[in-house]
Amino acid sequence: MKFLFSVLLFIGSFSGAVAQDAAALLKEADRLELVPNETAAFNKFKEVLVVQPGNMQALTKCSELCSRIGSREKIAANRDIYFAAALSYANKALLIDAKNDRANVCRAMALGKSSLTKSGKEKIKSAKEIKRHLDVALATNPSNYLAWHILGRWNYELSNVSGVEKAAAKVFFGGIPQGSLKDAIMYFEKARTLSPHFILNNIELAKAYHKNDEDTKAIALLKAVQGFPNVTEDDAKHKADALKMIKDYE
Repeated sequence: MKFLFSVLLFIGSFSGAVAQDAAALLKEADRLELVPNETAAFNKFKEVLVVQPGNMQALTKCSELCSRIGSREKIAANRDIYFAAALSYANKALLIDAKNDRANVCRAMALGKSSLTKSGKEKIKSAKEIKRHLDVALATNPSNYLAWHILGRWNYELSNVSGVEKAAAKVFFGGIPQGSLKDAIMYFEKARTLSPHFILNNIELAKAYHKNDEDTKAIALLKAVQGFPNVTEDDAKHKADALKMIKDYE
């Protein structure tokens, strides 16, 4: 329960937070994220919310970081708490501005992360809501590379849905959203034009190319990411995974 409160609520050792300037706190939070020390950055962004509860940058960053930190949690209960917090921060941001592209992307990301451990039916149930948020985000900001990346993931995952799951979706939800491998590749490539060094996007694009029997393109991408700078705490692992994938694809 203590862990739940520490993640979800804006509490902790913030004795000097109110007296500090929000801009200075945001600057420090950004610095910590670049280290990268995502837990420290998350805590600093929470301090911003003590000073300015409606700060959009802090709300969306808290959501994004909860999604990323939660993905690394080994304890399922703690992982679910982070994902619930990611949704909570995104919801608060959307209450302030329902069309904000970052807020919509954060909610789509949180929904996607939380559905990964769910049954096929639950994934399908979330798919329609994820797509709705991505549509809003891209209508607001067509240059949001993360929205294009998640849309690529959305299409890739739906292209893998089994016949049994599709049948269940038709019974429970009136059908399944259409997603294709071809569209997944197109959207991953769009994200790559906007953010060429986004390591995870390159790896997911490589997976899609491999599934599409284009291993030459997949291997080239996986080799290229080895020279990209690490931006998140996950990037070193992503590079190691890419090396293993190269051996599998060669």
